[in-house]
Amino acid sequence: MRFGLFVPQGWRFDLVGIPTEDHWSTMRSIAAHADAGVWESVWVYDHFHTTPVPSEEATHEAWTLMSALAASTSRVRLGQMCTCAGYRNPAYLAKVAATVDAISGGRVEMGIGGGWYEHEWRAYGYGFPAIGDRLGMLDETVQIFRAAWTDGVVSHQGAHFTLDGAIVRPLPLQPGGIPIWVAGGGEKVTLRIAAQYADYTNFGGTPEEFDHKSAVLRAHCDRLGRDFGTITRTTNYGAVVGETESEVEDRLRIIEERVAPHLGEKTTETFMQAYRGPNALGVGTVEQVTERLADMAARGLDYSIFYAPEAAYDLSGIRLLEERVIPALS
Repeated sequence: MRFGLFVPQGWRFDLVGIPTEDHWSTMRSIAAHADAGVWESVWVYDHFHTTPVPSEEATHEAWTLMSALAASTSRVRLGQMCTCAGYRNPAYLAKVAATVDAISGGRVEMGIGGGWYEHEWRAYGYGFPAIGDRLGMLDETVQIFRAAWTDGVVSHQGAHFTLDGAIVRPLPLQPGGIPIWVAGGGEKVTLRIAAQYADYTNFGGTPEEFDHKSAVLRAHCDRLGRDFGTITRTTNYGAVVGETESEVEDRLRIIEERVAPHLGEKTTETFMQAYRGPNALGVGTVEQVTERLADMAARGLDYSIFYAPEAAYDLSGIRLLEERVIPALS
């Protein structure tokens, strides 16, 4: 199994209490830690507002961070999970990504999805198209990426985007273009787009849900004549790891106390379900997390990307992943 690590950027109230002038140094230090260690990749989210509720707490923009990380790291690959297809013109985004790829020396991963955060869409003036339209935008965006990164110029006449000789130079440094990660588990459309175009998929859920989505993806591949084995399946996990169950609970309590003033009691309870619910496979003792991920690897999970909500404040849980969990699964 391969492993990536999210850098905190404020989106999940994971920089609260840290002065704004210290945000970048905090993010940069975590990326540098990953760059010097066992992680294959570092990641950011493409969101403008905090979640699960919008607030005036900082949320740093993904592609600005991608450029900064490209210039301040030397080894790890760099991704976003995932860029919203409706937030940027696709030819412009292809050009941005190609530039970041050049800055990084060819280390960019292109995460792309249909988008879901309605408040954010409307607040920034994008409206909130119906799901079919958002997925149509995703489909056209991926087609435009492929053409832009192969030919360096793209024309496109679609239902959502029209391009007339958009020049995307320089091409990405990576032969064949930047690897594409199609994120989402929608069975009729998203996984069909993934089967047709993606190098990587990213969908989550329980082990049983992962099995089901994998079967749907395989069926789409069979219909399209795509080798299912050429697609790397990935999942994101919230990671809160301790030596004992008591230590894990202490870590969860600290996270809960940090976000509660911003969310209120009821929303905090819902927020914490990501770390206490049935999908929280990355939360537990070293042995519990290792056992769960070994089971996922047996089911065909190739790549785990960890989001550690305490990363900006405490690296000890990340070090347990690095020293105990990853070596057991790599």
